Amino acid sequence: MDAKASDTAFGGAIPDLYDRLLVPLIFEPYAIDLVDRLALAHSARVLEVAAGTGVVTRRMASRLPASTSIVATDLNQAMLDRAAAVGTERPVQWRQADAAKLPFGDGAFDAVVCQFGVMFYPDKAAAFAEARRVLAPGGTFLFNVWDRIEDNEFTDTVTKALAALFPDDPPRFMARTPHGYHDLARIAADLKLGGFATPPSTHTVAARSRAASARLAAMALCTGTPLRGEIEARHGASLEAACAAATVALAARFGDGAVDGRIQAHVVAVEA
Repeated sequence: MDAKASDTAFGGAIPDLYDRLLVPLIFEPYAIDLVDRLALAHSARVLEVAAGTGVVTRRMASRLPASTSIVATDLNQAMLDRAAAVGTERPVQWRQADAAKLPFGDGAFDAVVCQFGVMFYPDKAAAFAEARRVLAPGGTFLFNVWDRIEDNEFTDTVTKALAALFPDDPPRFMARTPHGYHDLARIAADLKLGGFATPPSTHTVAARSRAASARLAAMALCTGTPLRGEIEARHGASLEAACAAATVALAARFGDGAVDGRIQAHVVAVEA
C-alpha cells in the first residue's frame, strides 16, 4: 500500500484505539470548540463529514437543539461502526460516504461540519465543491485543521523519535497528512476553487494535550492512527519498539508522570 493510500486506512484495531486513546488526548477540546461555534449558527439540518468515531457527533447530539437533524458520515465504515456502538444522547443518522461524492441533494443542509478531516481529502477543491453543493444558500461550512507539527508538541516529539528509530525510511504520516494542510492562504484558494465566493474567516486555537503517562500518549499516536501501518511496514523494529522509543522521547521532554503538551489548530468558517 502506498503512503497516500495508507493515510486513510483506519481499519483493524485502529478505530477502538483511536476512540479510547487519541480522542481524549487531542480531539475532545476541539470538538467542544467546533460545536460551540456551530451552535451560534442555529442550523436546522447539519451534515458531518469525516466523522471518525463520533467525538463531534456526540457533542452535537448533546449541545444542539433536539429539533436539529444530524447526519454523520465517514469514508471508513469501521470508524462509523465504532461511533454507532458508543452511541449518542439522541438519534443521529450514520451513513458511509465519500466527502467528494456525497449522496445528498443540492441545498440539503444548513451547515456542513468537519473536524480534522479535510487534510485527508485527495482532491480538496472537489470535496469543498461537494460541501458547497449540499449547502443551502447562506449555509455554513465549518471545519478545523491542525497547525504546523512544530506547534503540536506530542506529535512532533513522536515523529522525531521514530525518525531516529528508522533513519533510512522515517515514518512521515503525521507531518505529511494531519499536519500537512495548515497554510491558510492555500486553504482559502482551495475553497475558492470549490465554489465559495466569500473569503473564509479563520481563528487559530491553542489548547493543551494531556495524558496520564508518556506511554499512553505514545500508544495513542503510534497505534491509534495510520502511523501504525507505516511503522509495521518498516523493517528492523516492531510496533512495540516504536512505542517504547516514543515513550522515552516523550518522558524526556515532558516528565515521567502525567504529561502535558501544547496543541494548536486553525478553525475555518465560510458561507455558501
